[in-house]
Amino acid sequence: MFQEDEKRFSYEDHKTTADWLLSKTHHRPLIAIICGSGLGALADSLKDQVSFMYSEIPNFPQSTVHGHAGCLIFGNLNGKPCVCMKGRFHFYEGYPIWKVTFPIRIFHLLGVETIIVTNAAGGLNQEYKVGDIMVIKDHLNLPGFAGNNPLVGPNDERFGTRFPSMSDAYNADLRKLARTVGSELGFSDFIREGVYCVLSGPSFETIAECRMLNCLGADAVGMSTVHEVIVARHCGLRVIGLSLITNKSVMEYDSIDKPNHEEVLETGKWRAEQFQKFVSTLVGRIEFNNNF
Repeated sequence: MFQEDEKRFSYEDHKTTADWLLSKTHHRPLIAIICGSGLGALADSLKDQVSFMYSEIPNFPQSTVHGHAGCLIFGNLNGKPCVCMKGRFHFYEGYPIWKVTFPIRIFHLLGVETIIVTNAAGGLNQEYKVGDIMVIKDHLNLPGFAGNNPLVGPNDERFGTRFPSMSDAYNADLRKLARTVGSELGFSDFIREGVYCVLSGPSFETIAECRMLNCLGADAVGMSTVHEVIVARHCGLRVIGLSLITNKSVMEYDSIDKPNHEEVLETGKWRAEQFQKFVSTLVGRIEFNNNF
């Protein structure tokens, strides 16, 4: 929620950050990739890299989570100009949501057209297996039900309209392309499509909460992504979301399993090569300036 004692960044503040980055690199990215927990190796595969620690960048928050390196990397991935966030920001770190989503508007001002958001998520759908990759087709914004939406507060029309639609939050053409790429790579056995639910965290969900979310139609649950997607769509950017299922949510009271962050990071490591190939191939097939 908007806090009167903390001044939000203005359009000019965002532009200051974007202009600083543009002055420091020759790269002009058209695709932005946000790397979730354990998925930072994706950013390392960029060619002709120019990297900035978040601490160097004017107005940028700092990532405090283990598994999130905290740097912005420009470069080319499969022939396409990209910028990667190696480490994102979360509401549970104590940042207001408008600060969590600050980089999205920077990407917009840099000229980015398409955002790929990735995350590590718990599998609620009982057919999902650890290591599956879920193409996000829709989301449940539970914090938003309590008023924690990144668009709460003053609206600047230079970024987007006051009341943006979210019925098409995850681009249908990009979702179709992802399924096609997965099939061509022989990954169909572990490529899914489903609904992602965001909670505030940092505690993992109770058994009752997991059962409730599953009943509501959520296939996976996590602590990120949705706020970034809302701001991206507010700015008119295309979005595709990918969840790596790093653990199965505990749904039974007699289970001895307990979700933990170490399991999340380990799953990211053993699926990293295939995930990287999947995203790299997807990036290579994305077209620009197609009047989306």
